[in-house]
Amino acid sequence: MTSPTGTDAAAPEAAGSMSRAGDLFQLLRDGKARTRAELALTTGLARSTVASRIDALMQSGLVGPAGEASSSGGRPPSRFAFNPAARVVLAVDVGATHVNIAVTDLNGTVLAERRLGQDVADGPVAVLDRVVSEGTKLLGQAGRGTEDLAGIGIGLPGPVEHATGRPVKPPIMPGWDGFDVVRHVQRSLPVPVLVDNDVNIMALGEQTSYWPEDGNFLFIKVATGIGAGIISSGQLQRGADGTAGDLGHVRVPRGDDVLCRCGNYGCLEALASGPAVAQSLTLQGVTADDGGDVLRLVAEGNLQAIQALRQAGRDLGDVLATVVNLLNPSVIVIGGSLGQAGEHLMAGVREVVYRRSLPLATTHLRIGLSMAGDQAAILGASQMVTQFVLSPAVIEATLQSAG
Repeated sequence: MTSPTGTDAAAPEAAGSMSRAGDLFQLLRDGKARTRAELALTTGLARSTVASRIDALMQSGLVGPAGEASSSGGRPPSRFAFNPAARVVLAVDVGATHVNIAVTDLNGTVLAERRLGQDVADGPVAVLDRVVSEGTKLLGQAGRGTEDLAGIGIGLPGPVEHATGRPVKPPIMPGWDGFDVVRHVQRSLPVPVLVDNDVNIMALGEQTSYWPEDGNFLFIKVATGIGAGIISSGQLQRGADGTAGDLGHVRVPRGDDVLCRCGNYGCLEALASGPAVAQSLTLQGVTADDGGDVLRLVAEGNLQAIQALRQAGRDLGDVLATVVNLLNPSVIVIGGSLGQAGEHLMAGVREVVYRRSLPLATTHLRIGLSMAGDQAAILGASQMVTQFVLSPAVIEATLQSAG
């Protein structure tokens, strides 16, 4: 079958002699070295079958030798393990005024990184052409070539139809609506290209890197806008049209007279985003143009800024209390630029969530700050690609084409 990103992924049953080779590979993705005999015992497959599949995986470079096991007599058996250095991923985080690009291995380890000033409002051609140009240079800095590239993951600051990679009416991205991001990038770099909303990939990066045991997880980005990445039962939830997690336009009770840029009144974003907090401070006589000024004032100990940020936390908590009752996450992580203010925003969130959510829903609930910080999106973009290119069907298709 053909994937929405322009790659051919053969179904396991159609992979001929390589059927289930991709499934065997999944056992090795944990990095633990195993012998052929151990793999045969685990899978129930004949040793000859395991041997042929291991040979194919080694030829692809995805599996490599990992020393020898102890011997009970005779020649020690060879061990094999996943080789994350076999390929690399180009991970891209496009923000309102920045583009972060990184080269990672297949484990998500960052090998090289570059942060650029770039307005998303410059349009898709300008932004994506720069991504391709700078990404190609970065590959060289990491000592890799385009032939080593397994795929490209891109996070965008607006709604995305994940199946096609096309932005859908993004409010701060003029010229991007419906643009074929995948095809444009593939003209220069013909590899799998996956695109998603930036908050989704931040959630994916944070959860897989720091909370892998918590499959019910919320990542809340508080910056110029406000959004959530939802992971439920271990799966990222995008919704029917890719808009799941759009908390910024949920109504907050105290905002009845506050007009949001979407045209409605009382939206969370109009009360608790960086620009909204800055505006509220300016109305109080404290000059602040944006979220960066709010953070500076808080760091300087300005009491009005601290109180405004705590109120933003309460407003966010009003919305999250309902989300907690609805989804029952075990972890909520607050990230984004305004999340850098740490405990002041967090105090307001916790105050309301623990008071208004059902006791059973908060018994084991943890609310904390992002540990990935400004690398969350890069880690998530890399993870999005590796989950696709290392899936059983794609591995089998890769082995078939190589054979």
